[in-house]
Amino acid sequence: MELMFDTGNIEKIEYYSQVFPIAGVTTNPSILKKEGKVEIWEHFRQIQKIIGEKTFLHVQVTTGTKEEIIKEAYKIVEELGYETYVKIPTTIEGLQAVKVLKKENFKITATAIYTMAQGDFAIMAGADYIAPYFNRMENINIEPERVIKHYAHLIKANNKETKILAASFKNMGQVMSAYEWGAHCTTVDPDLLADALKMPSIEEAVINFKSDWESSFGKGVSLLDV
Repeated sequence: MELMFDTGNIEKIEYYSQVFPIAGVTTNPSILKKEGKVEIWEHFRQIQKIIGEKTFLHVQVTTGTKEEIIKEAYKIVEELGYETYVKIPTTIEGLQAVKVLKKENFKITATAIYTMAQGDFAIMAGADYIAPYFNRMENINIEPERVIKHYAHLIKANNKETKILAASFKNMGQVMSAYEWGAHCTTVDPDLLADALKMPSIEEAVINFKSDWESSFGKGVSLLDV
């Protein structure tokens, strides 16, 4: 069971990585657009510095043909190291590139997955992660439950090492459902994760605990004082 941040925002990553136990950070061109026209390789290196050597960055290619994707993959690892996961959209050209790059031991995340067939092909091609888009599936009347359960069964039945990295969430209910249905990992905007810890009932419970303690031991007294 893994959790990743789906953001390119340095401040969010720096702050929330101290809160949540993450296995990685995922980015794509749409996410990076929110950060403005940054010096992109330095931006990625800043993220790597924050998350450390054992937490991995997933960087998406920006081109569409097999040859261009492969060239960009080499550029990504040249700049950021071979532990970086190359995100490749699961298209005809993308799958061709995945097959070539896996023979060269690249770490691959197959992304932009909406259908069962896309994920099946990516698993067969040897992708390390497949990223089905949960909320976007729901928006076009594709059942994410059916798709994720299908992948989980296929991976287990065929002893594949591919992990399901569910993405595209609008609420924490969707995130929890993805795990329940068999996703090995989710990638989520850290602001959404933080909202799960800010329920009024949680805050009320903490206030009540403090009040009960102070009624017995005195205001401002902690375990350090007794």
